[in-house]
Amino acid sequence: MTPPGGTITIAGRTVSRLGLGTMRLAGRDSWHMPADRVGPSMVLLEAVRVHGITHIDTADAYGPHTVEELIHDCLASARLDTELLIATKVGMVRPGPNMWAPLGRPAYLRAAVEGSLRRLGVDQLDLCYLHRNDPEVPFLDQVGALAELRSEGKIAHIGLSKVGPAEIDRATEVIPVAAVQNKLSLEVQDDISTVEHCRKLGIPFVAYSPLGTGVLAERGEAGKALRWLLDLGPHVIPMPGTSNPRHLSELVDSLAAG
Repeated sequence: MTPPGGTITIAGRTVSRLGLGTMRLAGRDSWHMPADRVGPSMVLLEAVRVHGITHIDTADAYGPHTVEELIHDCLASARLDTELLIATKVGMVRPGPNMWAPLGRPAYLRAAVEGSLRRLGVDQLDLCYLHRNDPEVPFLDQVGALAELRSEGKIAHIGLSKVGPAEIDRATEVIPVAAVQNKLSLEVQDDISTVEHCRKLGIPFVAYSPLGTGVLAERGEAGKALRWLLDLGPHVIPMPGTSNPRHLSELVDSLAAG
């Protein structure tokens, strides 16, 4: 099976360049879990088994917590015979539906990683991002907390989300940055400078919301949008998300069609 968009090496794994974001699997406002788990479950299973997507991205804040549990329930057996990369993120709390707040205290980050390990059913997180830089906590204290967990073997690789070149450079003083994940699409192109900075440093750049939260797909421009991202450089990884198996098939087909 030819992986969608080809392959890329990230966090020590060679995976599909087209990833799957899972925020939508928690339903409206990414809060709790839909009463009907069939659609979200099929999205995960078909992504891996049918479409050859081997890079799955999640966060403890999705649900919160419920999407990590769903991934474990659906993909635990798939991980035994497929080289999957399951990336998660910590450092964001959910006070309520459609509410998000950064929380980067080192003790909290440690507790969050332990929770993700338990929910995903693993002894080590493949790739763990700092979900957001908490302005109330020194940035390198947050990065350092994840570095300690990496030295303990609980995290294999560390990534950063929603950061610019200056934060990337500061973090590289403490850790090898395995990936940077920022919002980028044909609709939102504010982060092109960070894409170039990551290219110079040899850091994979993961583009979340690559379809402009669905706007570009509704216009019939999904293939164009995904191809535009891939053409920015071999280090760029589009990370679209959906909770509908049919929509997932349409995305993969649109990329193949160019």
